[in-house]
Amino acid sequence: MRRRSTVAASLAAFALALTLPASAQAATGDFSYKIVGLNGQPQSVTLHELPSRQCVTLPEVADPSSSEPAFAPHNDTDEWALVFTGPDCEGDSWTLRPHGRPATDHLKLRSVFLTPVGD
Repeated sequence: MRRRSTVAASLAAFALALTLPASAQAATGDFSYKIVGLNGQPQSVTLHELPSRQCVTLPEVADPSSSEPAFAPHNDTDEWALVFTGPDCEGDSWTLRPHGRPATDHLKLRSVFLTPVGD
């Protein structure tokens, strides 16, 4: 009987370990973009150490009914960036290389998803 409870406890601990979230990873570097400010002028925004493998909706442009999308993204992180035209990583998407050049003002976005190189 003791052997069965030891095996059962070991299996339960293993199953619990599988359900725990993995430690969060962040991209190294900055991701920046421009928005139209309340005064109608472009403003630059920079996000530092974004999380990997998570959708990040840009807070300034999260609501399509009340804001213009962000534009001119610049991926200066060590990961690939997928930028999306809609919040919650929905809509059309484009891929920006790690440590790439800034995109043109014509590239619009509302969310971004970073993924490590090689994934």
